[in-house]
Amino acid sequence: MAATPLTDAELVRALTGLPGWSVRDGKLTAAFKADRSAVPGLYAAVATAEDEADHHAEVTILYGTIGFALNTHDAGDVITALDTAMAARLTALAAEHGARPVGE
Repeated sequence: MAATPLTDAELVRALTGLPGWSVRDGKLTAAFKADRSAVPGLYAAVATAEDEADHHAEVTILYGTIGFALNTHDAGDVITALDTAMAARLTALAAEHGARPVGE
């Protein structure tokens, strides 16, 4: 995938397929809630997926909540298709580990 910034229309379209994700401070962000015991396994799966894609999120963990923030540094810290693809992967991994978007 090219590391070019998404247009506003492309980003809006991408967000319709990414439940729980939004744009905050120029980053694609989401937080997922899970049983606390599931978070380490989820994070291990996330780290593997990030390494495979060579694209990494900022990750925060607090009790049973794991948060992600994505943008593409190589493109000037903007949101690209790399970020929306990783967000989709992180959403799938969260669901596999019983996590749901915060607020759902």
